[in-house]
Amino acid sequence: MPLTRRDFARGSAYTGAGVVLAGSVGVLAGAPDAIGLGGGDEEPGTAEAAGTDRRHPPRGVGYGPLRDDPEGVVALPEGFSYRVISRTGVTELESGEPTPSNHDGTAAFAGPRGATLLVVNHEIDGPREETEHPVPLADGLVYDPAAPGGCTVVEVRRGGEVAQWVGIAGTSDNCSGGRTPWNTWLTCEENSDRAGENGMTKDHGYVFEVDPLDRRANRAPRPVKALGRYDHEAVVVDPRRGHMYLTEDDDEPNGLFYRWVPPKGFEHGRGRLRTLADDAGVLQAPKCYDSGGRFVDDLSRATRAGTVYGVDWVDVPDRDARTVPVRKQFEDGGVTRGRKLEGMWWADGGAYFVSSYAREESPGRPHDGQVWFYDPRRRTLTLKVILGVNAKPFEDGAFDGPDNITVSPYGGLIIAEDGEGIQHLFGATDSGRTYPIARNEVNVGTAEEPEYSEFTGVVFSPDGKTLYANIQEPGIMLAITGPWRRQPR
Repeated sequence: MPLTRRDFARGSAYTGAGVVLAGSVGVLAGAPDAIGLGGGDEEPGTAEAAGTDRRHPPRGVGYGPLRDDPEGVVALPEGFSYRVISRTGVTELESGEPTPSNHDGTAAFAGPRGATLLVVNHEIDGPREETEHPVPLADGLVYDPAAPGGCTVVEVRRGGEVAQWVGIAGTSDNCSGGRTPWNTWLTCEENSDRAGENGMTKDHGYVFEVDPLDRRANRAPRPVKALGRYDHEAVVVDPRRGHMYLTEDDDEPNGLFYRWVPPKGFEHGRGRLRTLADDAGVLQAPKCYDSGGRFVDDLSRATRAGTVYGVDWVDVPDRDARTVPVRKQFEDGGVTRGRKLEGMWWADGGAYFVSSYAREESPGRPHDGQVWFYDPRRRTLTLKVILGVNAKPFEDGAFDGPDNITVSPYGGLIIAEDGEGIQHLFGATDSGRTYPIARNEVNVGTAEEPEYSEFTGVVFSPDGKTLYANIQEPGIMLAITGPWRRQPR
């Protein structure tokens, strides 16, 4: 049933629950009690608007300044340390083959005998023969032998020993994904090549399930075609309703935030997604409108944290995109779009998801990042975080381009940066005050023109003591430990 204008107007004062992020430190502004912006027309999220030096968080927030790493890997606050868990071309899988490249989305699971199991995406696309370190074509775990991507499973045992093996191979551009309530990983292909394109022998652009606890369950990989074929980014599961939400990182036109509604009587669980027919359930895209009932064509129209949109859902005509890409199947005025819809995390009864930036490809005001919260009960989207355009991305302390996110057991969000210039992991407290956690010091460019790869796969261990994160290039998984503590609001 569509959400009527009256229904939305009655609840339009509501701005979401749980982690409430408000503006601070010149970067973040959030709902409902934003403190980072003045009352005038300042550019949202700029240092001038907040009047705060971003290099120095407010007293009591975070863990202090970052200290240079003599090994040139990652700068951390005093008292913190890191360990390299895997490194492309250096560490090895159980098979003796080198760790694949381009580490991306990651999830952590409690393993046997106190171990932590991590499923790691490898965002590798193009023809396999052009890839230096593809995911090995492990027997029985291959979808398309021409594709170089996939997932590895990393077991970090109680004594510190590390083992790695292939979870799925022969997929393409495995970017992000999502952990399920039944303890599996959904890996998403951010590449919709058809068979015959770039040497592929099968169609791509799908979601696959990987079980870190049962290797046999991963044999004979089968895409979950009911979730659509497009440039997938991330996925989460509503454990109460069974709906699944997905993000699309694409443009021309901008991508979409999707909802999949399961067929009547379907029950989620281990191995159940494999049983779905290709056209099972309904895949839908959002149509948003403001409190005045006006249609909103793009999420970049929102310029103030606390903005709330009502959401109706529109069925996707052809989810497998047999002739037209899914995002192009809607006429102007039919759906609401967003640029670079990326990381997502289920918490507080809803889905947090990211739009990394907006520029000339978007109709609204440019920004360097938004975090939205979809409340399925109220059917509203609330802008929790907005980052203004970062004019000095190569100066330390300025944050832009959020990508992977996780909700921290110590309060607030941990955000992996995928912007221009210097790359960070940074935290945002419940009231929106921000603080640095790590800075990538691996220069993959030159001394004259330095280049730093994005952070990816940020996730805490099940016991909350270790923060795992990846540096995508050259492909490094880090385990970060230290004096974690509850952050003030």
